[in-house]
Amino acid sequence: MDITTENTEAPPPTPRPSAAGQNHARSSTSRLGDRIFLGLSRGSGILLLVLMAAIAAFLAYRASLAISKDHGNFLTTLEWNTGTQPPVFGIAVLAFGTVVSSVVAMVIAVPVAVAIALFLTHYAPRKVSGPIAYVIDLLAAVPSIVYGLWGALVLVPQLNGLFGWLNDYFGWTGVLSWEGGPPRSMLTVGILLAIMILPIITNVSREVFRQVPRMHEEAALALGATRWEVIRMAVLPFGRSGVISASMLGLGRALGETMAVATVLSPDFLIHGSLLNAGGGTFAQNIASKFSEASEFGRDALIASGLVLFVITLLVNGAARMIIARRKEYSGANA
Repeated sequence: MDITTENTEAPPPTPRPSAAGQNHARSSTSRLGDRIFLGLSRGSGILLLVLMAAIAAFLAYRASLAISKDHGNFLTTLEWNTGTQPPVFGIAVLAFGTVVSSVVAMVIAVPVAVAIALFLTHYAPRKVSGPIAYVIDLLAAVPSIVYGLWGALVLVPQLNGLFGWLNDYFGWTGVLSWEGGPPRSMLTVGILLAIMILPIITNVSREVFRQVPRMHEEAALALGATRWEVIRMAVLPFGRSGVISASMLGLGRALGETMAVATVLSPDFLIHGSLLNAGGGTFAQNIASKFSEASEFGRDALIASGLVLFVITLLVNGAARMIIARRKEYSGANA
């Protein structure tokens, strides 16, 4: 009996790519992804700079057309008459009002916002801090016109008593004297702006305080520090640059706020020595109230004032960046 044997040899194995080949393919794909991401990132940065330069060039060109025909001093004139011949206008009142209202808002908002952020992160129980933080987040999303309507209908009528009290006890300073007019003044604007920027500063400060290394706080507690001493020695030094960043974000909104200021302020082109007497103006409020009725030349003049606000905003942000860069404790200082 013949036994037929079949060829049972296995087929030759499929050659596998070497480890070096796999690494090369992986590195090629990785390098391609890196190059694409680098190109997109670089292009986005360049596009941002181009947009900023284009805005600055547009503002400078239109501003030069108006300033060249101005028969007053653009920086010191206390009137805004672009429809007369010859036109006379200046930004002294607008610059004063913008700076004063923003400073008042910052003086009120920053301490309160930092105190709220510290309370939410180091004092309040989680069941309380969560809902409060949620409400603060909602306040940051409220449109400015809603704040303006609330300020005109609710805040302004309630300030008569405060203005009278300030005049009785601090009127001798001149800065807080009140002539009895409607409380639609720079102090009113500052209070409203403080309420508007409070959620922004609070939210950013709260997130910064949460990033404080836990071992720093535990080390201070182990040395016998009280909770306030822990905050003063460990939390506030670490979060100082973050608080500055949050304050600059709030200041940026305060400088450029339009509708809320236009709703509660009684504008005029006079520089008042008192914060309680109605009058004054800001860059954004003046542009919003006059732009629709202005002539072509009047719009160029308003654009010139917008250029000044643009420069002020850049200077403020640049100064804040320099301050933050000096604080190495903050993790985002060198970002």
